[in-house]
Amino acid sequence: MRAVDIIRKKRDGEILDEAEIQFFVSQATSGAIPAYQVSAFLMAVVWRGMSVSETQWLAFAMGASGAHLDLPAHIGHRVDKHSTGGVGDKTSPILVPLVAACGAIVPMTSGRSLGYTGGTLDKLESIPGFRTALSPDEIRVMLDRHGCCMVGQTDSIAPADRLFYGLRDVTATVESVPLIAASIMSKKLAVDLDGLVLDVTMGRGAFMKSPSDARELAERLVAIGTEVRLPTRVLMTSMDAPRGHAVGNAVEIIECVKTLKGQGPSGLERLVVSLAAEMVHLAGLESTLEASEQRVSGVLASGKGLEQFQQVITAQGGDPRIIDDYRLMPVAAHRQMIKASRNGYLVQLDAELVARATIVLGAGRDRVDVEIDPAVGVITQVSLGDEIRSGDPLAEIHYQRSEDLPEAIQCLMQAFVIADTPPKLGPVVLERVA
Repeated sequence: MRAVDIIRKKRDGEILDEAEIQFFVSQATSGAIPAYQVSAFLMAVVWRGMSVSETQWLAFAMGASGAHLDLPAHIGHRVDKHSTGGVGDKTSPILVPLVAACGAIVPMTSGRSLGYTGGTLDKLESIPGFRTALSPDEIRVMLDRHGCCMVGQTDSIAPADRLFYGLRDVTATVESVPLIAASIMSKKLAVDLDGLVLDVTMGRGAFMKSPSDARELAERLVAIGTEVRLPTRVLMTSMDAPRGHAVGNAVEIIECVKTLKGQGPSGLERLVVSLAAEMVHLAGLESTLEASEQRVSGVLASGKGLEQFQQVITAQGGDPRIIDDYRLMPVAAHRQMIKASRNGYLVQLDAELVARATIVLGAGRDRVDVEIDPAVGVITQVSLGDEIRSGDPLAEIHYQRSEDLPEAIQCLMQAFVIADTPPKLGPVVLERVA
């Protein structure tokens, strides 16, 4: 069996069998297949797609590329959550401590920046000292003592996904239903879980632009979970505008802390409560979703979620003082405010254009070797539907280099669309798939 033959077969639109997929993944993980052939394979998948069976085999092979994290029987109901990505998507650092404070065990495995969307690991690592690369033994200790952890792919857990993930980010092979589904589920299959909640984002700031693509992805994710008897639920959510106001790394963590303090954007808080309630219900802590939402809301209001987050930061090597002193987070050298040029209502806030502005500033990567600047980003000052007056602030840019500013401003000025009449706003949660 040769890698080139597998690449050619997929390039020509043929169906790969399970043995071929297992061979390619295992050989790529070991380094026997070079990065340029892996990249060619990824592009062939983007171009030709994969059947449901191929997608499942790819997820299983990637999940089995490293060790399986078996957890002791005394550790309670284990639930996890994952998002397909989006601009300003900061729900994970908020809901993980919330759900753990509700009594569930949350061994969350997350990803890095991918395309124009931010990565949970990059955001968490903007906290000084925070470690996301924990050994299996360290993860078990975290779960036993604190009820949760937030970690990424390592050399021992789903290393194939770590390889594929990094290459997809820089080879224009991100927007693919089978690759996204296999990537997400491989990390989850490598951990001993009792339930999984997935946030499939759809819109300008998501990889899935259309309802049909989002539903196809949701159904494939549920199918993979069903195949291995892992209860899986999906919320399809809107991602036309950024989630919350902050888009970047350090600025998003600060918004996470504010939300846990009850000071965050109301829309972000409602979405976090909805996702967390699904996890609490799936863990069997409450008999209904309504009761689960009440439990999550109560924990949020009590401050127990914030306390839990502070404990996690400390346990994973971070500086817990950032909870009360945001100045300890990375801070950009300069700030620039973008203002409205006319009166009206904000009818569009293009999430992708906001994200591209932050990438220009250095908050994302377009090459494997690019180092992300955790301090830069954009903080929007208004929300969809707001009435705007000429001269009102629209967004604050946090930047390091003056040469980055013109292109970032150009992206942002195109992102904000102001009209004479207010827009009709739809719900954030569009559909539930289980």
